Amino acid sequence: MLAKPRPLDRVVDVEAGVAAEAAGLDALFGHLKPIEVIERSAREFRGAIAAVSSFGADSAVLLHMIAKVDRSLPVIFLDTGKHFEETLGYRDALVADFGLTDVRVIKPDEDALERVDPTGRLNETDTDSCCNVRKVEPLARGVEPFRAWFTGRKRFQASTRAALPVFEAVGARIRINPLAHWTTSDQADYMRAHALRENPLVAYGYLSIGCFPCTQPVQPGEDARSGRWAGHAKTECGIHLSGLEKSLTDASL
Repeated sequence: MLAKPRPLDRVVDVEAGVAAEAAGLDALFGHLKPIEVIERSAREFRGAIAAVSSFGADSAVLLHMIAKVDRSLPVIFLDTGKHFEETLGYRDALVADFGLTDVRVIKPDEDALERVDPTGRLNETDTDSCCNVRKVEPLARGVEPFRAWFTGRKRFQASTRAALPVFEAVGARIRINPLAHWTTSDQADYMRAHALRENPLVAYGYLSIGCFPCTQPVQPGEDARSGRWAGHAKTECGIHLSGLEKSLTDASL
């Protein structure tokens, strides 16, 4: 008699299938224009796809394209409790500009914050743990109902993103990066052509905007993400790394 598949075996099978699906989608559609990637993905994953936006330095482009395709597509925003006031104002302004109708604000779990960051100063001693409780776990909850989600990540932003595909597997879900192959010029040209509102912090040299305690203006000649966690080896908050995949397969979800 054949042994019953163990739960872990089923998870591995599902993830292998999704990895193959993502690779296939990337081969078929990864070369398309961003708006075409969004259109095809919205059809492919109809009712089971969202976008994740930080409403940061260059978020307007992706959100503008999404609004052209489907203004009701869910947009997930992580309210870490540590955002610049300008970011929150920019979020509200873009929502109004584009007529987005389903913006979902996801916050850290209050019990978890009380347990690991009761003073609100965890970022001063352990940036990874701070990001885990304020970003990684909340995002896992935010995308859990969906099969796929859009991000605005691009290859030029940092060396860690140089080989970024348009479609990639994250556990049993697919993350889609329609703007992956865009350059800074592509970004700027689109912003000008559509007269898109710019995050006010960009004028002060903030080219990648996260939580205010861990974000600084970028110095001339540095990559766009060099102002994040300046002085630390850290370059990513974790929502795009394996920590999110672990959270997404956690039994509590």
